[in-house]
Amino acid sequence: MTCLPETAASRDPAGLPYTPDPSFANRARMNPTTDLLAFTPEVERETRDLYQKVRRVIPDVEWPVHAPLIAAINRLKRERNAIILVHNYMRPEIFHGVADYSGDSLGLAQFGERAPAGTIVMCGVHFMAETAKILSPEKTVLLPDLKAGCSLASSITAADVRALRRQHPGAPVVTYVNTSADVKAESDICCTSANAVQVVESLGVDEVIFIPDKYLGRYVASKTGVRLILWEGACEVHERFSGTELRDFRGMHPGIHVMAHPECPPDVLAEADFVGSTSAMIDHVGKVHPRQVAMITECAMAGNVAVGFPDVEFIQPCNLCPHMQRITLPKILQSLQTMSPAIDVPADVARRARGALERMLAVGRGAARD
Repeated sequence: MTCLPETAASRDPAGLPYTPDPSFANRARMNPTTDLLAFTPEVERETRDLYQKVRRVIPDVEWPVHAPLIAAINRLKRERNAIILVHNYMRPEIFHGVADYSGDSLGLAQFGERAPAGTIVMCGVHFMAETAKILSPEKTVLLPDLKAGCSLASSITAADVRALRRQHPGAPVVTYVNTSADVKAESDICCTSANAVQVVESLGVDEVIFIPDKYLGRYVASKTGVRLILWEGACEVHERFSGTELRDFRGMHPGIHVMAHPECPPDVLAEADFVGSTSAMIDHVGKVHPRQVAMITECAMAGNVAVGFPDVEFIQPCNLCPHMQRITLPKILQSLQTMSPAIDVPADVARRARGALERMLAVGRGAARD
């Protein structure tokens, strides 16, 4: 896997050149109890197969720090009757080390609903933990860091949705799942980036309110004859890419296959060879098997996918999500130790939000992935 030279698209959210994880040693000491963890022969044996699997994407020098945490988390989750759900944007040591299920945000919540475990640890951001709680109200849902938010979800409130309804009476509200429970509760139906066109067209109307991602909305509008009333929300990771940067990628890597998430700006999508959701990108790599590929999305995902495709070179344009990166192995361990922080959604909000989610799933269960 190759990181691109230092450009606007190869910097972390603070604008610094990307490195694999320069703070890994400090991260293992965020909880005093982790200072007692050591890379013992027992831990080495317990994690040996996993290490062979991930050594392509995790530097050797980091493994003695990650392995004791991974072993401790996997033991404790069994004791707690807990499952760990891991989003595609988590770092490889989390994605491959402790996940019981990994994937897109809605898929995580749906798996959590089906699983017999009494506790869900959500390795993602706040709206994902809320969605898991909405679908599994009887279960304990933990989010290892409550500050793990989302710029897109924060761009709109329930009051904003009510105001849009007043401005456009009669227009149904289609809401991207990357939103808070309060916003979902004010909506008629939810959608994902994979099924947004299908959801919009299922309503059988000429005009809908589509919130909150303006770029996803523009992409959907280009695929349907329905008029979309858009909100000015955007993902701070995806909106930083540009078509010019993609052309630069191609110049540095002739023949590279470029895939982009529909949350990216239109000039990025126009330069891409494939546009699709996170899950669709993974499926596409398996079908096309390009020699070199660039995934124009949160850059941690490339490292996770690369493990499954050792013959594909992943050129990594690094825009990191600062919120996703708040979730670390020490915080996951601490969350299981203390059974906190727990996520709660008021019953009335959860009931109305669940209705919007269920109406989406009724449209097309097989396509409901973000």
